[in-house]
Amino acid sequence: MAQSPQPASPPAQQYRKNRSTVLLKDLKKLLGNIGPGFITGAADDDPSGVATYAQTGAIFGYSQLWLVWFTSPFMIVIQQMCGRIGMVTGRGLAGVIRDNYPKPVLYGMVSLLVVANTINIGADLGAMASSAQMLLGLPFLFWLILITGSIIALEVFVSYRTYSKILKYLALTLFTYVLTAFIVRLDWGEVLYATLIPHIDLSAAFLLNIVAILGTTISPYLFFWQASEEVEEEVADGRIPDMGVRKPCVTRQGIVEMNRDTTVGMFFSQVIMFFIIVTTAATLHTGGITAIQTASQAAEALRPLAGDLAYLLFAVGIIGTGLLAVPVLAGASAYAVAEAAGLREGLGKKPRRAPGFYAVVALSTLIGMSLDWFGINPITALYYAAALNGLVAPPLMALIIRIANRKEVMGQFVNSRASSVLGWVIVLVMALASAALIVNLAIGL
Repeated sequence: MAQSPQPASPPAQQYRKNRSTVLLKDLKKLLGNIGPGFITGAADDDPSGVATYAQTGAIFGYSQLWLVWFTSPFMIVIQQMCGRIGMVTGRGLAGVIRDNYPKPVLYGMVSLLVVANTINIGADLGAMASSAQMLLGLPFLFWLILITGSIIALEVFVSYRTYSKILKYLALTLFTYVLTAFIVRLDWGEVLYATLIPHIDLSAAFLLNIVAILGTTISPYLFFWQASEEVEEEVADGRIPDMGVRKPCVTRQGIVEMNRDTTVGMFFSQVIMFFIIVTTAATLHTGGITAIQTASQAAEALRPLAGDLAYLLFAVGIIGTGLLAVPVLAGASAYAVAEAAGLREGLGKKPRRAPGFYAVVALSTLIGMSLDWFGINPITALYYAAALNGLVAPPLMALIIRIANRKEVMGQFVNSRASSVLGWVIVLVMALASAALIVNLAIGL
């Protein structure tokens, strides 16, 4: 007769407890060392971004994987400029533009940002509610209202310090997409070839998707968010009394740490993009499923092809990334509007001290939710909004590069020559891709 297993001895139990405690402390230490750059990178992979990447894999297979390594250095350089502008000036991006450029430039940039962000919010909330309904049942509208209300409450009533920690933990949900890729069967030789060897197709659909990926990956809301969050960190650490009050004292070591944090965050973002495209290309594209309209559809389509675990991980990732990204989108709009209008701003303030700022947070989230209420397909709108971002981003990036090169604004922390060159190259690339798209759409190729 087989003997029943003996319970673990007290020393073994104590060892496991101590090991768990050490791992938890290591995780807290790791998260404590990451800042706005990492959160910004993680927020780039929001449910709408997941939908764009899933559509890329489903429709085009591995043929656009090379965009991962191509976009990475440009994304890093632009975000480092934004972070440096915030750190050096003690102001968000819209505040710096207001101080140095005509009002029509400021209002045009902020208006386009708010419109694109609101569409993004609607797409993200819809994807999250659909995923929650798939996993847990109950009506779509129940989850839509619950998720929207929870996000607004967190952003308005939770302190900045606590809130930033929550965002860091939510960023860990992105690892679900890495796990999903290793559940499905992959031809890694084919993946490597498609990653290293660029493939170009001059069809309108292929070019539209490239512009959409560029607009999703190098996105204006990330520029505004990171610049403002670097200032929030300075306020929280006591280096300046408030946002926009005076220039902080910045050290080269501080810039180095910000650059490192941003590089890690952007690299992490691109790794997740890579695994989402790989997963959907290996399953949906191979299985002939190319009509993916939403991120939750992508999760559901994975189920018969890759099993319940892949479906579960993909769906849970949508909810987790949405909880991370929607507050970033709403926050980016609020920072931009508040700075453009000269209102008090900041997640570090109580609502009564910055009512206009928090009103924009709540309104942009609620208006985004209304897209789902009225039956507007936010994913379709988002796909073209991402393409719109690809059209809008070049002039905004040109403005950022010019600001980062102005000694009267940046002092000793102006761009290096390499940063300026990389910045202008991606401006040119995105402008050419957008122009090629417009020409192809016009002549109907």
